[in-house]
Amino acid sequence: MKIYLDWFLNILAYNPKQPLLFNSSFFLFFFLVIMIFYPLLAGRIKTRTWYLMLFSLYFYYKTSGVFVLLLLVTSGVNFLLGAQIHRSSTPTGRKLLMWLSVLWNLGSLGYYKYSNFLIDTINQIAGGNLPMLDIFLPVGISFFTFQTMSYTMDIYFRKLEPIKSFKDFVFFVSFFPQLVAGPIVRASWFIPQINKHLNLDKETMAKALTLIFAGLIKKGVIADYISINFVDRVFDSPALFSGLENLIAVYGYGLQIYCDFSGYSDIAIGLAYLMGFELAANFNAPYVASSITDFWHRWHISLSTWLRDYLYIPLGGNRKGKLRQYINLFITMLLGGLWHGASWNFVFWGALHGLGLMFDKVWLSLGIAKTRIMKVIGVIVTFNFVSFAWIFFRARSFADAGLMLTRIFTEFKAPLFTQWIVEYSPVAFLIALGYLIHWIPKRAVSGFEKSMVKVPVYAQSIILALVIWVVFQAKSADIQPFIYFQF
Repeated sequence: MKIYLDWFLNILAYNPKQPLLFNSSFFLFFFLVIMIFYPLLAGRIKTRTWYLMLFSLYFYYKTSGVFVLLLLVTSGVNFLLGAQIHRSSTPTGRKLLMWLSVLWNLGSLGYYKYSNFLIDTINQIAGGNLPMLDIFLPVGISFFTFQTMSYTMDIYFRKLEPIKSFKDFVFFVSFFPQLVAGPIVRASWFIPQINKHLNLDKETMAKALTLIFAGLIKKGVIADYISINFVDRVFDSPALFSGLENLIAVYGYGLQIYCDFSGYSDIAIGLAYLMGFELAANFNAPYVASSITDFWHRWHISLSTWLRDYLYIPLGGNRKGKLRQYINLFITMLLGGLWHGASWNFVFWGALHGLGLMFDKVWLSLGIAKTRIMKVIGVIVTFNFVSFAWIFFRARSFADAGLMLTRIFTEFKAPLFTQWIVEYSPVAFLIALGYLIHWIPKRAVSGFEKSMVKVPVYAQSIILALVIWVVFQAKSADIQPFIYFQF
């Protein structure tokens, strides 16, 4: 008996080698436990909030261990500062408290995420030998610090009243579907939902299951398979592959990161729907964008709007002339790139998108881009610009990125395409299928949702079980973490 008890407790404890992921068998058990008792509590608002909050904190404990305390402390600091900002009667006092919140949030994010990056940069520039720090990066810290910082800034800008209950605030910050990889949820969007009576109708259930189906297939089948069986191999050793294979890997990675990240967002939004909460959409067919500006209206929407509202606009936005607008765009994307990771590759990737946005403003001002033929050309150019920028996002170093570009433009070897199709037929099929699904009209997805509404609940459950079975059949021996877990 003791052996089984130890085994069970070991499963429940945090394991840094096995963080809790949506595509793991333990998460399925975790969520089923929540939903078994949830219908009994859904009508009791305070009990429901405690219930989901405690499960959310446990979820974060299973992903980052003791750093659940950092989540609680960050929540406490911003909860108190938000209340003080609202009470402060002087502009100076309000601004000081707001900057204290920014300092805490960016300070904790900077320490855990950028300390070693800063040390390494100093060593390279000054030729020093400063030792690296033994720092664990808490999963999702980039997301929950941005959530808490937007809360205090919204109070400062008088867009939001402070929340009175610390319990509700912790629940807002820790709500597990979006906690570790977004979408970045605004307090003004989520907090009003906490104390409302929830009603899960068949339409909402169908929408939730459609999103979960799509997310599991995108992540567990398409993204993981093409990553393990082709994309990772090329990016890890670009010199071993032809220019054609390098180019296919570039397009493959564009699909991989989209399916991986939008798959997470779909699952998160779907899970929230099943519990009666609504999270904002985070993706909207980004690879059909006709410009870089349009791309950022469609890609990681919760981040792009956060950067717009809390960085670009406070910097001056477009209110201080064209030149200042271009500078503000460039700074915003530069810092947006750095947000993604402690590497000059990410900074350069952000700079490329900053330059792309600056070019967009000039190009769109000419009025030529509004014609139908130019929009088609714009989609092709934008897709390729975004795809080639991904090289610097994914490559291990600038040297590897340069090598990939060199192989693509000097060792292309187009005749190898037929041979590649034969050798990597499952990868080729999934890449083609992934992009085809991405480009299908929205009405097809809406049609599937309408069909799901007509399906009885027991049949919906069978379909969901079948999708989960397919995902587990397609997955590799090791669970593949979501790409944005590292951000």
